[in-house]
Amino acid sequence: MALVGKKAPEFALKAYDPVKKDYIDVKLEDYKGKFLVLCFYPADFTFVCPTEIAAINAKLDEIRNIGKLIGKDDIKADVLAISTDTHFSHQIFCEVEPLLKDLKFPLAADPTGEVSRAYGVYIEEAGLARRGRFIINPDGVVVAEEILEPPVGRNVNELIRQLSAWAYVYTHPGEVCPANWRPGKKTLKPGPEIAGKVGTVVTIDELLS
Repeated sequence: MALVGKKAPEFALKAYDPVKKDYIDVKLEDYKGKFLVLCFYPADFTFVCPTEIAAINAKLDEIRNIGKLIGKDDIKADVLAISTDTHFSHQIFCEVEPLLKDLKFPLAADPTGEVSRAYGVYIEEAGLARRGRFIINPDGVVVAEEILEPPVGRNVNELIRQLSAWAYVYTHPGEVCPANWRPGKKTLKPGPEIAGKVGTVVTIDELLS
């Protein structure tokens, strides 16, 4: 069942923090007031998973300061990754996988699958989570979700594009972002004067540029 438009399910989990090199407690409330990118992944010590985590980590400063892309420096975001492994497994994963040697965000542990079930990504027969990525706005509402089967990884550049668009509409009520929108491109102001005439405001060449 889609969570878009609904309050994000609450959670409280143990996590491994690779910066502090310690176990910590994380909960949804910790991220109140900022955007949260919640990334579920199938398992530690697999193959696609470390590539996704590393790609997000490489863009972490841009993600955490997403407001800068739209001229709103006070809008922030953060990232939390979750799998059904334990926080002990996360520690070893971070220590041995070369792609994760400079990881700067926590990996949370959901060994019972309770949180993965709440977000609709749990694979019961496997005891693992699918690749589920949720963007939660500063009010705790899920505004975007993307769920993939395990063999294919996600695109961090598309994540940043979507996140910047959600940050824009969050700070500019009454405006919407058309297809392929990036910071600096045209937005739209819905109203009867452009209903059925959107092509007079933005062209297909502009959308694809």
